[in-house]
Amino acid sequence: MTQQTDVVVVGGGQAGLAAGYHLRRQGLDFVILDADAAPGGSWQHMWDSLHLFSPAEHSSLPGRLMPAQVGETYPGARHVVDYLTDYEKRYDLPVQHGTRVDAVRRDADRLLAEADTGTWRAKAVISATGSWSRPFLPAVPVRSIFAGRQLHTVDYRCPADFAGQSVVVVGGGNSGAQIAADLALDGHVKVTWVTQRPPRFLPDDIDGRALFDVATARRHALDAGRTDTGGVASLGDIVAVPPVRTARDAGLLTAKPMFAQLTDDGVQWADGRHTGADAVIWCTGFRPALAHLAPLNLRGPRGHIPTDGTRALGEPRLHLLGYGDWTGPASATLIGVGRPARDAVREIAGLL
Repeated sequence: MTQQTDVVVVGGGQAGLAAGYHLRRQGLDFVILDADAAPGGSWQHMWDSLHLFSPAEHSSLPGRLMPAQVGETYPGARHVVDYLTDYEKRYDLPVQHGTRVDAVRRDADRLLAEADTGTWRAKAVISATGSWSRPFLPAVPVRSIFAGRQLHTVDYRCPADFAGQSVVVVGGGNSGAQIAADLALDGHVKVTWVTQRPPRFLPDDIDGRALFDVATARRHALDAGRTDTGGVASLGDIVAVPPVRTARDAGLLTAKPMFAQLTDDGVQWADGRHTGADAVIWCTGFRPALAHLAPLNLRGPRGHIPTDGTRALGEPRLHLLGYGDWTGPASATLIGVGRPARDAVREIAGLL
């Protein structure tokens, strides 16, 4: 069965909900198709100890402040899920959970969003699928030879799953540092943290509030034709959230250079030494989940779809929201996605 609407939003996480808020305010007919069976986006799949970088009041979607979490300066992932669930209900957003969009195609003056529950014909599409569903694993020689467990960030939950084991954590970003710290502070796991280059910790007083300001200032500088400030990347790679600071200051978070290769029972270093391991956790990042847009043939040489703001250059009826700075300053964050969502919806309203 084919249904009609003005706008289809693909993805019901924080970016999709922000788009829905502004679509509702514009009075447009729309639907949000979300592959997850329950509200909360990727936050419902995060590891148990994960907390935001910013206080609740600086982590809010448009129109509704996130309430503080009792006893926590930086809210946990479960609190974010509760907030997004309430947000969806509060604004009566038409989210269809458990609906996966497999393809978006052109159909004369409309776009077709083909889902596992049917097809939607729309005047415009907002893609807001994020990256959590597309974990990246580096091309490591003979990875298959390792006989222990291999996981990605998306598979990690808590230290209890590794009690009494030796674990190698690979990755010099926030997820690598936080998961290594989580395991090390537990005291029942032997942790080896491995990074491609020496880890760069941001100053301890920097949190998500400052990062948002830095990302926004960089975008404004680029838009004005001024010199690139480097943005957040110029400050460092790792936000020193409280558990990371604690583990670092206790000497539990000292990174080793990348190993030379995996063996059947651990890793071998460049000097030939060997470290045994029961598990390797690859905290090696994500790629934008854009497979559903493949029929539109819009990808550039680096895999990104070229955009002007959020609008796809090769298809003006398509907007991309929440994938990072290339679709709006800090647009992959709760506080940062509101402005590009507003701008995208305004442009769509003008198009319609």
